[in-house]
Amino acid sequence: MSPDPLTLAAAEQARNVAVQMMVERGRGLVLVGAARLDLALEHLLKAVMAPSAEPDDKLFTPDRSLGSYGAKISLAARLGLIAPPIEQALHAIRSVRNDFAHSAGEPTLAEPRHQKRLRRVYPEAETSPLWMALAPLLQSQAGLTADEQAFILLVTTLVASIEACALLQKPFAPRATVRFSNG
Repeated sequence: MSPDPLTLAAAEQARNVAVQMMVERGRGLVLVGAARLDLALEHLLKAVMAPSAEPDDKLFTPDRSLGSYGAKISLAARLGLIAPPIEQALHAIRSVRNDFAHSAGEPTLAEPRHQKRLRRVYPEAETSPLWMALAPLLQSQAGLTADEQAFILLVTTLVASIEACALLQKPFAPRATVRFSNG
C-alpha cells in the first residue's frame, strides 16, 4: 500500500527543509529554519482565510499586522490551528532566532540560554513519528553537532506538520457576515 498524498507531501517538505538547513551552519542554520517556519505559518493562515480581493496581498508584508513571525504564531494558536506545545516550540525558535539575528558575535545553539529554551520543547517533539524517522539519517551526517541535529529535527518536524495541516484546511466560512444591507 502506497502512502497517501499528504504523507508524501509532508515527507517532501521535511526533506527539502532538512537539506536546506544542513547546508548552513551557525547563524545561517537558525535563520533559514526560522524563515521556513514563518513561511509555513503563512501558508497555514492563508489556507483558512478568504482570498484577498487584491492581486498583491499585503496582509503578510513586514509592515502589516501579520508581517511578523510572532504575530503569525499567536494568530494560528488563537484560531486553534496549532496546539499549545507547537506554539511553545515556535516561540522558543523565535526567541533563539532573534538572539542569533541581533548578536554581534558568533552565537551557537550550545549556549545555555538557547539550550534552556529548546530543551523545554524537544521532549514533546521527539514523540513525532517524523522526528523518529529522520533522527537516524541526521546522526549519520558528518559535521553536524548534536545541537544542530536536534534543531534541524525540530524545525523539519514543525515545517512538515504545519504544511501538511495547511493542505487539510478549507477557507473559514462564517455563519454570518456583517453588512450594511441585506443585499
